[in-house]
Amino acid sequence: MHDKQDESLVVLIEEFLTARATRKPSPHTLAAYRRDLHAVAALVAEATPLPLDALSITDLSPRVMRAAFARFAGPRAPASVHRAWSTWNTFFTFLVADGFVTGNPMPAVGRPRALLPQPKPLRGADTPEVLLASAARDDGRQRDPWPERDLAVLAVALCAGLRLSELLALRVDSLGGRAGERRVEVAGKGGRPRVVPIEADLDRVLRDYLDSRARRFGSRSVRPDSPFLVDRRGEPLRRGGLQYLVESCYRRAGIGDRVPRGARLHALRHTFATRLAEDGASAAEIMRLLGHASLASSQTYIEVTAGQQRDAVRANRTNRALAGLVPPG
Repeated sequence: MHDKQDESLVVLIEEFLTARATRKPSPHTLAAYRRDLHAVAALVAEATPLPLDALSITDLSPRVMRAAFARFAGPRAPASVHRAWSTWNTFFTFLVADGFVTGNPMPAVGRPRALLPQPKPLRGADTPEVLLASAARDDGRQRDPWPERDLAVLAVALCAGLRLSELLALRVDSLGGRAGERRVEVAGKGGRPRVVPIEADLDRVLRDYLDSRARRFGSRSVRPDSPFLVDRRGEPLRRGGLQYLVESCYRRAGIGDRVPRGARLHALRHTFATRLAEDGASAAEIMRLLGHASLASSQTYIEVTAGQQRDAVRANRTNRALAGLVPPG
């Protein structure tokens, strides 16, 4: 009978990556898995008389893995080492589950403490208000101004905290609920859907955008299954287009120096969360509204009620900046 422990390490890495691909990770995530696995495997091969494609899974003892990770960590930042450790830990968990190995050596391999990313909200106490007011104006310098659409993008990011990918995934029928209980259904990261309450002023901004879109492109352009965000030709807005739109809004508002480096559109989401915290929302409410899996890597998921979420959103003062920007419907 064939011994699973004789399997080639390179072959098993490919099997693992194939198994992960069924979970639909982003291409960036899958590429990071491959890069981390091959980088450490190459260091194992260098410490043995065998080429990489001749290594078997039995060559990866705790002692060998410790030595390989020690060399891997030398020139790299702690976050990179932590990510690689997590990738290899997941890889060995897969191997144990499929019977290729009897145990996971990674608990015997040290790893740096994971640092939580620091929030990067827009700087300046009045910056969200300045940005929203600028977007709501019909700027004659633009070739084809569409302030209703620009305001809707900024408002839903600032007042609902959506990620770039979540904004692009919205459909017209993602907005629902009766008056006073309006909400947006979000296709969240990692396949975790969530519902974010939206207040009346934000709802009016979004409906005003859809009305302007129907005037531009006809009523068929706002069918329930249509993408919520479109470009000036009525085509679905894409990643680059959305990033450019937000950048242009920053420039027109003159707040480029208040946007943290490396967090252009994401700064809007961070501003949403920061203002929630400043205005009294609990960590559990913020976690739920942002669609995070946990408060931190060592903490369990905390449930909060829909009423608490709505109170948290209502307390977010950015919502009040929308009042008066769009006439009552």
